[in-house]
Amino acid sequence: MGLFTELLLLPLAPVRGVVWVAERIEEQVDHRLHDPAVIRAQIDDLDNAFERGEITESERDAQQDVLLARLTGREPGAGGP
Repeated sequence: MGLFTELLLLPLAPVRGVVWVAERIEEQVDHRLHDPAVIRAQIDDLDNAFERGEITESERDAQQDVLLARLTGREPGAGGP
């Protein structure tokens, strides 16, 4: 870009910065939601909470269904093949 274009776009610099930060946050959220290692750790946490009596079996199963749905890309509660 030329100097003139840069000067015209200078007032938008803070907006571009916010957009850049929002994109980085979105990447991190997407990573956390779909990373198999993260999901596996969350399933392990659910199993441990169930073993300690902190959640019921039906709560554990429902939350695991949500996690497995994120992992496989299907809707929670949808039957598998």
